[in-house]
Amino acid sequence: MAEPVSFPIRKQCPPGACVCGRDILSLDPAADLRVLKLTKDEEKKLIAHIDNISSHADLTHLATLLQAQLGIALRITRSAREVRTVRGFTIELIERPGLCRKTRVALPAAIRRCLDRKPEIAFAILDEQDLLGPGQAL
Repeated sequence: MAEPVSFPIRKQCPPGACVCGRDILSLDPAADLRVLKLTKDEEKKLIAHIDNISSHADLTHLATLLQAQLGIALRITRSAREVRTVRGFTIELIERPGLCRKTRVALPAAIRRCLDRKPEIAFAILDEQDLLGPGQAL
């Protein structure tokens, strides 16, 4: 059994409501439990922070912090066709055990709203990924 954690963790979803694989974490003593630090309150704060992002540098910094502090990888890629609106971006959190289904939907939705409000960030993502070349992740 894994050792008890010393930080508050996200409450478990009701059985059958989520397919996060949280039970896998409890079976592996070497599992990375950082993702469980994202409680519902912390998720609300993170969404509020995403709503206040004002530049591509801020978004990149957020992606770096998500990876470093929670072990969550953020991927933003452009569509294989063309990008006319922010709906042409694929925004996803890479699945991993313990990452709630609701979180995998809520954070990309907040980022999409941010890109809607700040189109210059979307343009910077397109510039970074080379408009004419193959799509690459953020």
